[in-house]
Amino acid sequence: MDNLIEIRWHGRGGQGAKTASLLLADAAFNTGKYIQGFPEYGPERMGAPITAYNRISDKPITIHSNIYEPDFVVVVDDTLLGAVDVTAGLKEDGAIVINSTKSPDELRGLLNGYKGKVCTIDAKTISIDCLGKYFPNTPMLAAIVKVSGIMEDEAFLNDMVESFKHKFAKKPEVIDGNMEAIRRSLNEVKGL
Repeated sequence: MDNLIEIRWHGRGGQGAKTASLLLADAAFNTGKYIQGFPEYGPERMGAPITAYNRISDKPITIHSNIYEPDFVVVVDDTLLGAVDVTAGLKEDGAIVINSTKSPDELRGLLNGYKGKVCTIDAKTISIDCLGKYFPNTPMLAAIVKVSGIMEDEAFLNDMVESFKHKFAKKPEVIDGNMEAIRRSLNEVKGL
């Protein structure tokens, strides 16, 4: 399928990987794309490994399965690098985006010989600085938008303001922190 981008998310229950994949789907939809955003359910519990997926295209999407050969992989928790084969099927002309304080070169050895682009972002520091707590999904969402080029930064920022106004209607005080986390994340991805 032409112009189809497939993304696989790896995280742990409670870190917001599923929520981030759904926010990405909404943002892409709002720019006129066809989208799919879905988790892979199993016996999830707090801290257990989880997987979520996105498909984004300029044309209707007729595929309805998990994603086995993603263009991009997002790793919300770098402790999964030793526990899950996060690079399984990952296309070498794509990229992997990892939440880590380590550099892309430091992590490459943990990626089963993956030869494609490796990007990192310190989502923990950004989250704590901007939100006061560790919520890695907002920085990771911005990082995959930046790495994948799914949409222009400005369109993404505008969409997220509106999304957060709706999502946090009863807690408007968290909107500014989330937007600052997104802005910082768009500028702090390493390995581009």
